[in-house]
Amino acid sequence: MTAARANVHGTAIVLGTRGFLITGPSGTGKSRLALACIAAARQAGHFAALVADDRVDLSLEHDRVVARCPPSILGLIEIRGAGIGTIETVPAAVMDWALLPVRAPFEPRLPPEDETLPLPLGRALPIVRVPVEEGAQILDILQALIAEKVGF
Repeated sequence: MTAARANVHGTAIVLGTRGFLITGPSGTGKSRLALACIAAARQAGHFAALVADDRVDLSLEHDRVVARCPPSILGLIEIRGAGIGTIETVPAAVMDWALLPVRAPFEPRLPPEDETLPLPLGRALPIVRVPVEEGAQILDILQALIAEKVGF
Protein backbone atom coordinates (compact mmCIF):
# COMPACT_ATOMS: atom_id res chain seq x y z
CA MET A 1 0.00 0.00 0.00
CA THR A 2 1.28 3.49 -0.80
CA ALA A 3 0.91 6.67 1.22
CA ALA A 4 -1.56 9.31 0.05
CA ARG A 5 0.75 11.99 1.48
CA ALA A 6 4.50 12.18 2.09
CA ASN A 7 7.08 14.73 3.20
CA VAL A 8 10.28 14.49 1.15
CA HIS A 9 13.69 16.16 1.14
CA GLY A 10 13.89 18.41 -1.90
CA THR A 11 12.90 21.75 -3.39
CA ALA A 12 9.82 22.39 -5.52
CA ILE A 13 9.46 25.21 -8.05
CA VAL A 14 7.17 26.31 -10.85
CA LEU A 15 8.55 27.58 -14.16
CA GLY A 16 5.86 28.81 -16.51
CA THR A 17 3.19 26.12 -16.36
CA ARG A 18 5.36 23.22 -15.18
CA GLY A 19 6.36 22.00 -11.74
CA PHE A 20 9.83 20.70 -10.94
CA LEU A 21 10.90 18.74 -7.87
CA ILE A 22 14.63 19.27 -7.37
CA THR A 23 16.14 16.24 -5.71
CA GLY A 24 19.51 15.03 -4.44
CA PRO A 25 21.55 14.68 -1.27
CA SER A 26 22.22 17.62 1.05
CA GLY A 27 24.78 20.04 -0.33
CA THR A 28 24.29 19.18 -4.02
CA GLY A 29 22.85 22.58 -4.93
CA LYS A 30 19.08 22.09 -4.88
CA SER A 31 18.30 25.55 -3.48
CA ARG A 32 20.93 27.18 -5.68
CA LEU A 33 19.46 25.50 -8.77
CA ALA A 34 15.97 26.63 -7.73
CA LEU A 35 17.09 30.24 -7.34
CA ALA A 36 18.95 30.15 -10.67
CA CYS A 37 15.91 28.71 -12.48
CA ILE A 38 13.51 31.22 -10.94
CA ALA A 39 15.80 34.18 -11.66
CA ALA A 40 16.46 33.10 -15.26
CA ALA A 41 12.77 32.50 -15.99
CA ARG A 42 11.74 35.85 -14.53
CA GLN A 43 14.50 37.65 -16.43
CA ALA A 44 13.16 36.07 -19.64
CA GLY A 45 9.67 37.35 -18.79
CA HIS A 46 8.17 34.05 -17.62
CA PHE A 47 6.31 33.21 -14.44
CA ALA A 48 8.41 31.43 -11.84
CA ALA A 49 8.03 30.83 -8.11
CA LEU A 50 9.09 28.64 -5.24
CA VAL A 51 6.71 26.10 -3.78
CA ALA A 52 8.95 24.78 -0.99
CA ASP A 53 12.64 24.51 -0.11
CA ASP A 54 14.33 21.66 1.77
CA ARG A 55 11.12 19.85 2.75
CA VAL A 56 8.19 19.31 0.40
CA ASP A 57 4.76 17.91 1.24
CA LEU A 58 3.58 15.70 -1.63
CA SER A 59 0.12 14.31 -2.21
CA LEU A 60 -1.59 12.40 -4.96
CA GLU A 61 -4.61 14.33 -6.24
CA HIS A 62 -6.61 13.30 -9.31
CA ASP A 63 -3.68 11.04 -10.23
CA ARG A 64 -1.22 13.97 -10.24
CA VAL A 65 1.68 14.59 -7.81
CA VAL A 66 1.00 17.87 -6.02
CA ALA A 67 3.65 19.71 -3.98
CA ARG A 68 2.98 22.05 -1.07
CA CYS A 69 5.15 23.77 1.50
CA PRO A 70 5.09 22.84 5.18
CA PRO A 71 3.72 25.94 6.98
CA SER A 72 6.82 26.41 9.15
CA ILE A 73 9.07 27.14 6.13
CA LEU A 74 6.62 28.95 3.83
CA GLY A 75 8.40 31.54 1.67
CA LEU A 76 11.88 30.64 2.97
CA ILE A 77 14.87 29.39 1.01
CA GLU A 78 18.36 28.52 2.19
CA ILE A 79 21.21 30.39 0.57
CA ARG A 80 24.08 28.13 1.61
CA GLY A 81 26.81 30.04 3.37
CA ALA A 82 24.72 33.24 3.55
CA GLY A 83 21.56 32.39 5.48
CA ILE A 84 17.83 32.06 4.99
CA GLY A 85 16.17 34.29 2.41
CA THR A 86 12.58 35.01 1.50
CA ILE A 87 11.06 34.54 -1.93
CA GLU A 88 7.68 34.63 -3.68
CA THR A 89 5.84 31.35 -3.42
CA VAL A 90 2.77 29.62 -4.76
CA PRO A 91 0.64 27.52 -2.39
CA ALA A 92 0.69 24.34 -4.49
CA ALA A 93 1.77 23.00 -7.87
CA VAL A 94 1.57 19.81 -9.88
CA MET A 95 5.03 18.29 -10.26
CA ASP A 96 5.87 17.24 -13.82
CA TRP A 97 9.62 16.59 -13.63
CA ALA A 98 12.40 15.88 -11.17
CA LEU A 99 15.63 17.84 -11.60
CA LEU A 100 18.89 16.37 -10.35
CA PRO A 101 21.76 18.87 -9.98
CA VAL A 102 25.05 17.35 -11.20
CA ARG A 103 28.65 18.56 -11.11
CA ALA A 104 31.77 17.59 -13.07
CA PRO A 105 33.22 15.07 -13.43
CA PHE A 106 29.99 13.67 -14.86
CA GLU A 107 29.74 9.98 -14.02
CA PRO A 108 28.07 8.49 -15.84
CA ARG A 109 28.82 10.77 -18.78
CA LEU A 110 25.30 10.20 -20.12
CA PRO A 111 22.37 9.51 -17.79
CA PRO A 112 20.44 6.27 -17.87
CA GLU A 113 17.57 6.24 -20.39
CA ASP A 114 14.12 6.88 -18.97
CA GLU A 115 15.55 7.67 -15.52
CA THR A 116 12.84 8.28 -12.92
CA LEU A 117 12.56 9.39 -9.31
CA PRO A 118 10.34 6.93 -7.41
CA LEU A 119 8.11 8.73 -4.91
CA PRO A 120 6.60 7.32 -1.72
CA LEU A 121 3.16 7.96 -3.27
CA GLY A 122 3.54 5.01 -5.62
CA ARG A 123 4.35 7.28 -8.56
CA ALA A 124 7.59 8.41 -10.21
CA LEU A 125 8.73 11.57 -11.97
CA PRO A 126 11.03 11.59 -15.00
CA ILE A 127 14.49 12.90 -14.04
CA VAL A 128 16.42 15.56 -15.93
CA ARG A 129 20.06 15.90 -14.84
CA VAL A 130 21.10 19.57 -14.83
CA PRO A 131 24.75 20.71 -14.67
CA VAL A 132 25.15 23.37 -11.98
CA GLU A 133 28.59 24.65 -12.96
CA GLU A 134 29.36 28.37 -12.81
CA GLY A 135 28.08 30.08 -15.93
CA ALA A 136 25.63 27.31 -16.83
CA GLN A 137 22.63 28.80 -18.61
CA ILE A 138 19.91 26.89 -16.79
CA LEU A 139 16.95 27.71 -19.05
CA ASP A 140 18.96 26.96 -22.18
CA ILE A 141 19.89 23.58 -20.71
CA LEU A 142 16.29 22.74 -19.79
CA GLN A 143 14.97 23.87 -23.15
CA ALA A 144 17.60 21.77 -24.97
CA LEU A 145 16.75 18.67 -22.93
CA ILE A 146 12.96 18.94 -22.61
CA ALA A 147 12.00 21.84 -24.91
CA GLU A 148 8.39 20.87 -25.54
CA LYS A 149 7.75 20.31 -21.85
CA VAL A 150 9.44 23.24 -20.08
CA GLY A 151 6.23 25.21 -19.71
CA PHE A 152 7.02 28.34 -21.77
